[in-house]
Amino acid sequence: MKKYLITDPQHYSQDLELFKKRLSYALDLHQPEFMLYRDKENPYSDLLCKVFVDLGKEYKNIKSFLHSDVKMAHALGADGVHIIYKDKNVIAEAKELGLEVIVSTHSHEEVVDIAQLGADYVTYSPIFATPNKGEPKGVEDLRALLQKVSIKVFALGGIVSDKELESLQNCSVYGFASIRYFYQ
Repeated sequence: MKKYLITDPQHYSQDLELFKKRLSYALDLHQPEFMLYRDKENPYSDLLCKVFVDLGKEYKNIKSFLHSDVKMAHALGADGVHIIYKDKNVIAEAKELGLEVIVSTHSHEEVVDIAQLGADYVTYSPIFATPNKGEPKGVEDLRALLQKVSIKVFALGGIVSDKELESLQNCSVYGFASIRYFYQ
């Protein structure tokens, strides 16, 4: 099962050196195949994005994604961009620039729609209970979704320990995404 680390300024800091130190530690410890820089509120995120992408290039088996900003992802040489469902109109632009695309989804209908638009992956959430994210979908709903689509799906939401990963082992999900699992 592929691992997708998602940063959060609350855990990784907005200080450049501390950010790099904490992210390097998490990458070395967990060895994810994918990582996402996500900080919706930091006015200095351009610098952190550069540090993030540059650090990702030091690791040979990790794909780096930036949240929402297709042009910056392309300019910095990130592997891709992660967008929210309502921004699905930028999928074609991102693909034309050679970027891989991950889209956040929350229903079977959204996943089917995104698959038809040519995205490479989706996150589907919340699978488990997560603060402020609504009712969890559960593993059975995830299994039902995976029967309908061929797009690569990352389970997201409430994955904080190996207990949740064990629940996902037999459902053929492509991978899992998390903030809290990787920041331990």
